[in-house]
Amino acid sequence: MAIPKKYAHIDFYPTKQMQKNAIRGLELRERGGGGGLTTREAGEQKIGSGVARAVQLKHGRKLQPDTVRRMLAFFQRHKKNAKVDPGKKPEQDRGYVAWLLWGGDAGFTYARRVVRQMSKADEG
Repeated sequence: MAIPKKYAHIDFYPTKQMQKNAIRGLELRERGGGGGLTTREAGEQKIGSGVARAVQLKHGRKLQPDTVRRMLAFFQRHKKNAKVDPGKKPEQDRGYVAWLLWGGDAGFTYARRVVRQMSKADEG
């Protein structure tokens, strides 16, 4: 799908830190057995898949505008998961693992910035 011309000035590629966070999230998920939904699980709930997003970020694939908006919505709903719960190892904290799968703190910063840029372009 092509990015609308009004967004031509916006960088829709994930940052290196987003990629690193996604890779870390996938590693923790594998070690701990949880965090983030598979594509099937997400489809059943009609929400985005943390695992699919992590794979996309890991490979540095260009994101679509609607994907970045979904990312921002995820981060806004899950701010409490930005840090590991006390008493848990990172791989045991499913919320933290999911946070990383979506790009972690770097992903949240990126999504806020890009959505702000898209909103300005939509106004113009």
